[in-house]
Amino acid sequence: MTKHPVDQGLPAGRLLLLGLQHMAIMYTGSVAVPLIVGSALKLDEATIALLVNADLFVAGIATLVQSIGIGKLIGVRLPVVAGATFTVVNPMILIASQYGLTAVYGSMIASGVFGLLLARPFAKMIRFFPPLVSGTLLLVIGVSLLGPGAAMIAGHDTEAPDYATPSHLGIALGVVALIVLLTRVLRGFVAQIAPLVALAVGLIVAIPLGLTHFGDVGEASWFGLASPLHFGAPTFPIAAVLSMCVVMLVTFTESTADIIAVGEITGRPATDADVARGLATDGLSAILGGFMNSFPDTAFAQNVGLVQMTRVRSRWVVAVTGGLLVVMGLVPKVGAAIASIPEPVVGGVAVIMFAMVAAVGVQNLKKVEFSGNHNTFIVAVSLGVGLLPAFATDRFGTSIFFQHFPAWLQTICGSPITLASILAFLLNLLFNHLGARKDPDLLSAP
Repeated sequence: MTKHPVDQGLPAGRLLLLGLQHMAIMYTGSVAVPLIVGSALKLDEATIALLVNADLFVAGIATLVQSIGIGKLIGVRLPVVAGATFTVVNPMILIASQYGLTAVYGSMIASGVFGLLLARPFAKMIRFFPPLVSGTLLLVIGVSLLGPGAAMIAGHDTEAPDYATPSHLGIALGVVALIVLLTRVLRGFVAQIAPLVALAVGLIVAIPLGLTHFGDVGEASWFGLASPLHFGAPTFPIAAVLSMCVVMLVTFTESTADIIAVGEITGRPATDADVARGLATDGLSAILGGFMNSFPDTAFAQNVGLVQMTRVRSRWVVAVTGGLLVVMGLVPKVGAAIASIPEPVVGGVAVIMFAMVAAVGVQNLKKVEFSGNHNTFIVAVSLGVGLLPAFATDRFGTSIFFQHFPAWLQTICGSPITLASILAFLLNLLFNHLGARKDPDLLSAP
């Protein structure tokens, strides 16, 4: 019997290059979380470096579990790359400021246990994530991530003197143009690694422009990983635990949409059992992250876009990515070398990957019947209200739309992905499940 493309292996050289490509795409997004949290908590550079190493190590283990699986309980066995979720940033900062870092990691462990217990019941709701809901969520994910993608290219502070300098924009647009050219002209494996080739060319071009800084590579150590519970024995304040459990629910919503998308792209639609195993991995990563001074992980949307673009469906490629991330977590010098790739170069690739996620959402919406119902209205409200936080930000790109709301509500509503997920899910229930009736959709085309 012929193996499904998801289960097929590839030659070692191709596996390594394709795995490296996935890692290069997700690296900046993953390490951004420990950098933001560490800076906000005014931790010293050595401690922030410790958080980065732990983050990569745990993300690598979670990625290995997602791609390879452990028995019949954990791991979706699809090309899913795991990385630290941005949803955790504000809650971690708030918890640390009120209760200390021991409460951050204690509540993370508790939320991981909560996630393991809830994974299967949550996955049973997959029937409430039809293409109408999953397509809308993926469209919101892709569009909302374009903001961070633009920040990688132009800069994170709109008032900085070097914001949106021509050299930054030029090199990013050059990377985009090169990917377009390579994808159009080349065929086969070389076309599949077009993003990686563009990254390498962009790095070379960035050197004479003074955008690269290799000093950290020489200073980084060859081996380093923080001991478990580096900040002390975990504590479990009720408010902190509840807040992190909300984060876990949000993470589940994001991961569900991404897992469904990967299943559609690879031709192996995810069942509720598949989703349950994938979500259980999110819970496992939170427990492991709590002990190893790291962060909860979720499925990374930019890597979903990469699978869509390259059409490389083998989960063993992503398993290589997981192995590389573990190595980077254990060998800081390797991580420093990857980190030397300038953000505008990575941003040029990232915006295409983010837009590919949005395109997958559009493809899902093509399967939806829009006449004689309220589906157009559901998409419109979910997009319109859900994306509001993405377009109301401060000079650093942080959403301020709900800044005067209670902290727990900011956790839920401050993320466009979370807000749109809740809206699309509830509106679909309201109009299509609870006393649904056939009415002309006033917003549909005549």
